[in-house]
Formats: sequence, C-alpha cells, structure tokens
Amino acid sequence: MAIAVRNLTKYYGSEKAVDNISFDVKTGEILGFLGPNGAGKTTTMKIITCYMPPTSGSVEVEGYDIHTQSLEVRRKIGYLPENNPLYLDMNVMEYLEYTGKLHQMNGASLKNRMKEMIDVCGLGSVRYKDIGELSKGYRQRVGLAQAMIHDPDVLILDEPTSGLDPNQIIEIRNLIRQLGRAKTVILSTHILSEVQATCDRVIIINEGVIVADGTLEQLRQEFHGAEVVTVELKLPDAVSANPMTEVYPKLQSIPSVDAVEYTGAENATHRFVVRTAKGVDVRESLFRMCVHEGWVLIELSRKTTSLEEVFHKLTKQEQ
Repeated sequence: MAIAVRNLTKYYGSEKAVDNISFDVKTGEILGFLGPNGAGKTTTMKIITCYMPPTSGSVEVEGYDIHTQSLEVRRKIGYLPENNPLYLDMNVMEYLEYTGKLHQMNGASLKNRMKEMIDVCGLGSVRYKDIGELSKGYRQRVGLAQAMIHDPDVLILDEPTSGLDPNQIIEIRNLIRQLGRAKTVILSTHILSEVQATCDRVIIINEGVIVADGTLEQLRQEFHGAEVVTVELKLPDAVSANPMTEVYPKLQSIPSVDAVEYTGAENATHRFVVRTAKGVDVRESLFRMCVHEGWVLIELSRKTTSLEEVFHKLTKQEQ
C-alpha cells in the first residue's frame, strides 16, 4: 500500500477541518480527491506531505510514518501545492538544479534528471527563460518538474490545472496520465471531467468527512436513481398523426415500465422518455416493439449518472 491514512483529524482552533477520516491508496493508483471549497482536501494533502501535523491520527507513505519518519516520507513524495512554489527570477534550468540540490542530488545524476524532466514536461523551448516570463501553463509544467525531480514514488497534486485554458488542461491531463503509469498519484481538482479522464478511483470529502469512495462506475451505480431511456422514432404517416394514441399506450404496456413521457416532434421524428425502476433495462424490449410495429428507431439511449450529479448529491448544502 503506497499511502495509509488512519483516523485523521485536524482542528484549526475550534474549527474541525478533517474529521476522523481513513483511506488507502494502492501503489500505481491515480486517486481523484474531490470536494467543495473548505471540505478538507488541501489540509489532508498537507498532512500527508508533512507540511503540517494532524491533531490526531496517523499516515504512512510507502511504509514510513509521518510522525517519526517525516524525512523519509518527504523523500518519497513529490508535491505540487495549489500555489505553485516558483522563484520567478530564476530560469527553468536554474530552478530545477536548485530543487534537485535540495533533495541532495548533484553531479551527472542531477544533470541527467534535469534533462529528463525537461523532456517529460515539455519544457525544451523555455528551458533558459526566466520563470516570471512564462505562461501559466508552462509554470504548471515547471511545478510538475520540480515535484518529480527526485523521482518520487508518490505524487500529490493540488489543483494542478487551476487557471489554465482548455488546451493547457488537456496537456497537463495527458502528462498526469502518463506519470500515473509509473507513480502513485493523488489528484485534487474541481474539474470533474479531468477526474473522469484521468483517475482510477475517486474519494469525495465534504465538511471534513469522506462521503464516497470507489471507482467511477461504482459511484454511478450506487447513486443512480430510476432508469431513463430516450427513444426517438420515425413513424408511419397514420401513426405519426396521433402518437399519443398509437404509440404512448404501447410503450406504457412494456413490462417494468413505470412511466412514459412524450417530449415532442422534430424533423418528422417523435421523442419519448421511458422510465423504469433502478436496475431494469428495457432497451431490448423497446427495440423488439419497434421491429414488430414497423417503427423506424432513430435513437435509443440510456441515461447514465454523471460524476457531477454524484458530487452534487453528496456535497450540496441544505438550505
């Protein structure tokens, strides 16, 4: 197990930021760590990286304890905080050399690692530019390079695509996915599509408490409500003239269908929404009915629960 968090609690004065949470991260796993602002994500990451101590509880990283072996933990972790720790008056090469020496790297091994990071993070064209002259996207790449300069086993990335444009987000996302082949990664972000494209597993934290933990498919299944199927049909002229009389009752007669809604016609096609209980799939029955009745099936789609819907259900504040 790369990371083991047990009964972690953190108070800021009387305010409880993290409330007795426990979770594991497997070696080679990319974990999406999600939650609204103030949920406790950044605090948890800072504790794991030994940036701050917990009030109670324990964390082990690659078998090392944050309380008694914090230096070993730091050697195992590459950390990119939300506020990228850059010296803007250094050029990229100077900064990577500086961060490498902080990790007690030197000589040929440091030079080779700097070259590798320049290549992996796509910094070749800006390697001799001052960091203060770089775009936000390139600065994030430099931040990733410093987090990886000492070849850590674990990467902890707090909002790595914050403030980037869509093209830069895709570039950083691809880089993280590439890194995840060889590293254990914890990724905190508000961009849920990024999690769907990158992460193997998701933890959602709200008000300091873990409210969900599983793969994307597991979360969709757990928080999926009634089944909803959209049907778009091209009907014979006689049927098309009165779909509510000719089609609606037949769809309603399919076993396990709870409700049918006619949502209108467009370009000579008619759309219906068919609802059933959770876990019931009537698509095959719908298809067979279309064949039997001579209806041309234009669309048959089943709605799936999105990560956005799961997130909203678990983190929305009661009014």
